[in-house]
Amino acid sequence: MVRNFNDSDQGKRVVTADGDEVGMVSRAEGTRLHITPSENLSRSVRRRLGWSEDDEDVVLRKSKVDSIAGDEIHLKKNL
Repeated sequence: MVRNFNDSDQGKRVVTADGDEVGMVSRAEGTRLHITPSENLSRSVRRRLGWSEDDEDVVLRKSKVDSIAGDEIHLKKNL
């Protein structure tokens, strides 16, 4: 189980299970991360995460995170 998020997670890269960058953590609070999406993030990945193309800051819930390792937060494979 992944720990709750905290200030030390700010600035970490968020990546898919395949290692593709989704965005960067702009704010971390408990069970939610605020993410600034990568500019080159594909439409299909945005749709799977429930993000629109116009979103500049999106929320990612702890339930979608598989692990936190170093400077990266890894999403679950089934997303």
